[in-house]
Amino acid sequence: MPKQEYNTLRPDLWDLLIFTIALVIANYFWKWTVTGDEGTGLVTWFGLNISAPFRWMAANITDTVFAIVSLFRDSLHQVGDYALRFDNGVGTRIVWGCTPMKQCFIWLALIASTRTIARMGWHKLWVIPAGWLLIYGINILRISAITLLIEFHPDWFHMLHDYVFKYLFYGIMFALWWLYAAQLATPRKQKQEAV
Repeated sequence: MPKQEYNTLRPDLWDLLIFTIALVIANYFWKWTVTGDEGTGLVTWFGLNISAPFRWMAANITDTVFAIVSLFRDSLHQVGDYALRFDNGVGTRIVWGCTPMKQCFIWLALIASTRTIARMGWHKLWVIPAGWLLIYGINILRISAITLLIEFHPDWFHMLHDYVFKYLFYGIMFALWWLYAAQLATPRKQKQEAV
């Protein structure tokens, strides 16, 4: 009777190198090809106007963050489609760059570039939309937390937005990738010929 072995998948240094290279390439590809104006809301990709999904997503995020923060603070008001303001005058504006579209693009690039796709099979591609949903949820929590924290500490905004939550977000994306590469991969059965 043939003996069966299970090849468990664990990210190794090569996988980490691929992750890092894919992250850097996807990030710079996005920065060089997608441009936007926070004042007008115009977003272009290779010169083509792609503003509509960004505007829709920014308005959706504004509504969702308003609903979440309002659970904790009744002093928050929504001002138009993209702005939130507390009674004390401190507020936030959700712009196209606040949408998780870039992170979703990077997630797609990370999953597409990983070696585990080839070793596991294409039936595991459900992790791409699942990752997008998690990234969207994390982004909502990130913006909600920033909004809550700046009500009484408006000077914290740049530190929270540009450093704390930005790198925490990418750390969570790395953890999601690690979970995908190390835990969600179904081992393949390899048959050995009987001796």
